[in-house]
Amino acid sequence: MAAHTEVDYSVKHSLQNTWTLWFDNPGKKTSAQSWADNLKEIISFDTVEDFWSTFNNVSKINHLSPNSNFHLFKQGIRPEWEDPSNAEGGKFGIQLPKSKAGDAINEHWMNLLLAVIGEQLATEDEICGAVVSVRKSFYRIALWVKTSKDEEKIASISKQLREVLNLPEAITIDFVPHGDATAKLAAELAATQLEEQAENKSADDEANKATETTETA
Repeated sequence: MAAHTEVDYSVKHSLQNTWTLWFDNPGKKTSAQSWADNLKEIISFDTVEDFWSTFNNVSKINHLSPNSNFHLFKQGIRPEWEDPSNAEGGKFGIQLPKSKAGDAINEHWMNLLLAVIGEQLATEDEICGAVVSVRKSFYRIALWVKTSKDEEKIASISKQLREVLNLPEAITIDFVPHGDATAKLAAELAATQLEEQAENKSADDEANKATETTETA
């Protein structure tokens, strides 16, 4: 995250919207229900000073454990596909390998937050929130928007997002409607369950072989 910023908290500068910070870390074995159960509302703020007070005291992204997620959304919008403000929308996603991103992920995340709360994106009414996710080998930054069908707005936001994050053209910015994302998550969960079953079977087989060897000896 950016260097600690000294702020005079006695003077308050109002933001256009009130924002809520959420956090979750559901662990490896997850489902839609367990994810919702792990989603925790941390704090809401509506001034520049309270924004800095909050983010000067939360963990840096590169210090979070795998499967951790921070979500910053407009107050009244939950960071869930089912929320009415998100239901017809989608998300822009940028995936950054940990080996290349390093601690620059903190700057990318902060730049996105400042653009979002500062209403710097030309289509600010479309913005629902931002998410940063930590995985074993990569980070993912996402910007959630209300629309998934207006191609002109999607193209405009994508261009602005690249500029805000100062991303080279070599880094891809994907856009996925939430309906498609739901199907993708279901497939990923199914694949994860199959992998875990295979791992458990392999472990059981190894244990059985060890037992047989001991009995034979």
